[in-house]
Amino acid sequence: MVEKIKKAGIKTLKDKEWEIEDRIVIKEGKIYMPEEELRGEIIQLHYNTPVGGYEGRWKITELVARNYWWPGVTKKVGQYIDGCNACQRYKNRSKVPVGKLMPNAIPEKPWSHILADFITKLPLAQGYNAILVVYDCFSKMVHFIATTEKTLAEGLAKLFQDHVWKLHGLPENIILDREM
Repeated sequence: MVEKIKKAGIKTLKDKEWEIEDRIVIKEGKIYMPEEELRGEIIQLHYNTPVGGYEGRWKITELVARNYWWPGVTKKVGQYIDGCNACQRYKNRSKVPVGKLMPNAIPEKPWSHILADFITKLPLAQGYNAILVVYDCFSKMVHFIATTEKTLAEGLAKLFQDHVWKLHGLPENIILDREM
């Protein structure tokens, strides 16, 4: 049995640390878990319980380490918790909230406040597969400008210059829903 323990990756063995009782290897009063599958099941039994589960990395490590031991218990518990789908969806974020939403300014004249957005994934027509929609918040007038999905910031500026600025002048506020 000592040879199997050595093969499992334990570097030093001292007679006082290890015992074998009823074919169970015990290290310093804790059951040694040699198999990877059993380790995952033990963590799952401690972590996914309705009463005391989802306590966090250090609490679950402490609960598992009360009765079981294997090399890298803390790392294995951390990997299990990092892979827990429920925890990733519901855990609290440590970032400060962004703040309250503020309403957009009310325009006082036409084409002073505009919205722009792309409509993409359209069928190819005359070399274009997207539309740039420019909307005036005051007059509710809209310009539909044919373009491509690959339009970058320079191309957007050129489209804006040719189709909006030359007709209506420079607006005070532009809201664009596109990461460039």
